[in-house]
Amino acid sequence: MDFPGIFGQALLLVIGMMVVVWIISVIKKNAGIVDIFWGLGFVLVSIFYFINTPGASPRKVITLVLVTLWGIRLAIYITWRNWGKEEDFRYREFRKKYGPHRYWWFSFFQVFLLQGLLLWLISAPLLGAQYYSRDSGLGILEGLGIFFWLIGFLFEAGGDWQMARFKSNPENRGKVLDKGFWKYTRHPNYFGDSCIWWGYGFLCAGTGVYWPIYGSVLMTLLIVRVSGVTLLEKTLRNSKPQYREYIAKTNSFLPWFPKK
Repeated sequence: MDFPGIFGQALLLVIGMMVVVWIISVIKKNAGIVDIFWGLGFVLVSIFYFINTPGASPRKVITLVLVTLWGIRLAIYITWRNWGKEEDFRYREFRKKYGPHRYWWFSFFQVFLLQGLLLWLISAPLLGAQYYSRDSGLGILEGLGIFFWLIGFLFEAGGDWQMARFKSNPENRGKVLDKGFWKYTRHPNYFGDSCIWWGYGFLCAGTGVYWPIYGSVLMTLLIVRVSGVTLLEKTLRNSKPQYREYIAKTNSFLPWFPKK
């Protein structure tokens, strides 16, 4: 099967997964469960790509292992973080705006189907790294991919762990974390996520085929300009007075030493 055929079937797989998750959300009355399946969705399509592309080259195995480690870690963390808590504020606002009866249909198209389409589009370098691996060995680009992935995983997982530990202390309620990874960037988890996806992009580039890397570009744009940094900054500016001081001394995305 050629690249478009595999990629097209993956779209049907993702839509099917999102329909099931949406039905579960209707039953549980919590659209926030879609966040848990974001990482798991990439694991699912990566396994699908691995099975439907020929051979088992080192690049294919490395790509599948790295995606699986990232996706499962993210799903476990989000599940733990949200367990027993009310629905995320973003989805509560949608529910208020559209009402209890219209909201579920709105959530299917605006939340579940949209995230599924984005997941599918972004997954292109994962397929590229596996589909075009048949006659190419490992080189510098693959080494860069693994390096970027390791740095990203360290920032994302480390930042999440530090924030969870910080929030577990009642004395820190209303305060701003500015230690550890959070000393050098206001969003170490988002920076780490972007690095991870550029790691996949380099693995794809190692095959000599570059166009699927648009998925890494798209993920970075979403993190920085749409649903990640920009959206969270708007909320934190209004909810935490200390955050303005934190903004003045700490880089938003790329890690660097604090300003004096």
